[in-house]
Amino acid sequence: MKAALIQLNSSDDPTENLAVTQRLVAKAADAKADFVLTPEVTNCVSANRARQKEVLHPEATDPTLAGLQAQARDLRIWLLIGSLALKTDDVDGRFANRSFLISAEGEVVARYDKIHMFDVQVSEAETYRESAGYRPGTHSVLTQTPVGKIGMTVCYDIRFPHLYRHLAGSGAEILTAPSAFSPVTGAAHWETLLRARAIETGCYVLAPAQTGLHRAASGKQRETYGHSMAVGPWGDILADGGTEPGIVYVDLDLSEVTKAQQRIPSLDAATEFDGPE
Repeated sequence: MKAALIQLNSSDDPTENLAVTQRLVAKAADAKADFVLTPEVTNCVSANRARQKEVLHPEATDPTLAGLQAQARDLRIWLLIGSLALKTDDVDGRFANRSFLISAEGEVVARYDKIHMFDVQVSEAETYRESAGYRPGTHSVLTQTPVGKIGMTVCYDIRFPHLYRHLAGSGAEILTAPSAFSPVTGAAHWETLLRARAIETGCYVLAPAQTGLHRAASGKQRETYGHSMAVGPWGDILADGGTEPGIVYVDLDLSEVTKAQQRIPSLDAATEFDGPE
């Protein structure tokens, strides 16, 4: 099976971003990709809450979701929309950071709200408080599809290995980790974290990413690390997208998942223990 990881440099203009994304999705389909994946916040990269309130939509009326559903149906591909920033009806006005799995019929077959919020101070000049604008999800998601059994995660989730072990222990073969990673933490940790999650679970880890300096009509521009990456079940890097927008392709052989998990059966070997006192 051929997967295509799309690397974007999304702005804070969803209409503009949809056109770019659809062009790359079409290119991936022309290259005979069976499974196409886009990064976190495909529709809008913005740190400005006022701008987000102006341009974002609820799921039911979101034009990016509708446009990509129609394209998946027309191209007959399975599509992971890494995530969309969406309005909710929460009383506190927070958005959802929601990943969608779209079938070749254009139907939403799974949706996952990012569980772990990126609330960190990377340096004196770089601070993130994702939970101020986004409400966290509460449920893990695993879905059987013709392209494999897929466990869905988003970005900062990658630092919480228990989520990945839970998904793999429930039968996941492919773990998706669409991201918009910080350049500082990306350079230090991105590859290591992705490889660790693959090694620990014996699954493929597919991580399409945002990259570069993101144009903003208002507010501070965000910058992301890039390096969309596919990691095999044995922890080997199968593809690295570098720092330019575009597509990286990878061939997946799900029998490699079974082989890796049989060689190192750690999912079945976890032992209960007491302490520390």
